[in-house]
Amino acid sequence: MKLLAVRRLLRIQRVVIRYRLDDLLFDLPLPWWLASLRLLMPWRWLPRKKLELSRGARLRLALQDLGPIFIKFGQLLSTRRDLLPADIADELMLLQDRVPPFDPQKAVALIEEQLGAKVGEVFARFDVEPLASASVAQVHAARLKSGEEVVVKVVRPGLKPVIAQDLAWLFLIARGAERVSADARLLHPVDVVSDYEKTIYDELDLLREAANASQLRRNFEGSDMMYVPQVYWDWCRPKVLVMERIYGIQVTDLETLADQRTDMKMLAERGVEIFFTQVFRDSFFHADMHPGNIFVSTVKPWSPQYIAIDCGIVGSLTPEDQDYLARNLFAFFKRDYRRVAQLHIDSGWVPAQTKLNEFEAAIRTVCEPIFEKPLKDISFGQVLMRLFQTARRFNMEVQPQLVLLQKTLLNIEGLGRQLYPDLDLWSTAQPFLERWMRDRVSPKTLLQNLHSQVEQVPHLANMTRDLLERMSQPHLNDPPAPWKQQDHWALRLLGAALLGGGAVLATGAENFVATSVWPAWLMLAAGLYLVVRR
Repeated sequence: MKLLAVRRLLRIQRVVIRYRLDDLLFDLPLPWWLASLRLLMPWRWLPRKKLELSRGARLRLALQDLGPIFIKFGQLLSTRRDLLPADIADELMLLQDRVPPFDPQKAVALIEEQLGAKVGEVFARFDVEPLASASVAQVHAARLKSGEEVVVKVVRPGLKPVIAQDLAWLFLIARGAERVSADARLLHPVDVVSDYEKTIYDELDLLREAANASQLRRNFEGSDMMYVPQVYWDWCRPKVLVMERIYGIQVTDLETLADQRTDMKMLAERGVEIFFTQVFRDSFFHADMHPGNIFVSTVKPWSPQYIAIDCGIVGSLTPEDQDYLARNLFAFFKRDYRRVAQLHIDSGWVPAQTKLNEFEAAIRTVCEPIFEKPLKDISFGQVLMRLFQTARRFNMEVQPQLVLLQKTLLNIEGLGRQLYPDLDLWSTAQPFLERWMRDRVSPKTLLQNLHSQVEQVPHLANMTRDLLERMSQPHLNDPPAPWKQQDHWALRLLGAALLGGGAVLATGAENFVATSVWPAWLMLAAGLYLVVRR
């Protein structure tokens, strides 16, 4: 472990002590062996001043001090008000877009360095005070010389070293968990951390975010459900992003939404439909849907339109994953537990030798109590957690490629229930999924698939021809042997020497015992091979 990573661990420990986060932990009902850990913390034996902060504020400030990875975790928690006490959820909401900004002059200097021009040469107006600030970047309002109102997003300086240190510890914990726990291995913690590593580093590249925003904008061009701001590519760089400024109401500002008589039921249902459209129609979904990144247009409150920003994290699924998810959802809500079990086996989530009847019974035991509630009261988060409880018995594995989707689904569910508590997630999603399933087997789709397969025929023919040629001449494409490139003549001379030596031994073999004859013939054969081989 590098020295910087050790220093980072000490920093985390100091923050935990400063904000008394250990008190929050030990206030929970813990098993005795975990509660006894307080005896091993020496600072708990020392007199400490009372901290005049609420528990929510202590948690928020601690996550804020620890940097982007911890802030992201707090943002995720803030979207699940159904899982958190209200006082903690209210504080964590501040992490969505009200993280303390860094020095505006540093932001200006970084913008000018990236653009290769002074701010005044690019913008007719540039607001030095940031408009908003989050874990990875902050945003400044500006106006282009051509008159368009824009926002300028700039990455916080010095993030990579901190992120690298946090990831080093996450990898250490994940590898340790995989070594000591069979249950942990089923969750693939190292793969999950690897995926998160890629995601967080991608988020530091604002050119990638600009490309994601452009793609999402094209996918919803002309849509009444969602609007994505325009990207101004001429002024985008790896650490600077310039895009259209939008005006709307933050999706969690329920009072203002109510004042303009927003149709909250339609707003919640459209959020669900947008999610399923991105996942199944486009296989390209916004995967950072916390409320700080979602606004509502003020133009048509009776037909509300979402406005999505901050496309730094997106996800996609393979056609196989899409089909698997859709079929599982249908089987689950039809209470067809046998089908759910069979799909898990077919997809490789559980080993092929799993006994179908036993697995079906376990899934029924987990899921049946849920359906005693109205559909609108069923939480997908609870379903996921309860389903994973079967992992110990049936070695069910978490698929790392679906972790981002699960996180986004939890965000959407939490947001939808906040907007409209009576939201029936299934009745909203079911028509879309049924339509998508029908489209997959429609004549038009089948013809498109057939056309794409026909386009592959010349490529497959070329591959087949190359394979047959390699089989008929197995050494044709072998790389030249090193001796051909460097020691060609030296090895020929060696071959000649072996021929000469072998001839001498062979002609004088009668003077030796019979067992000494074979080295002569071996030398002759090796020498001949080296001389005549090209």
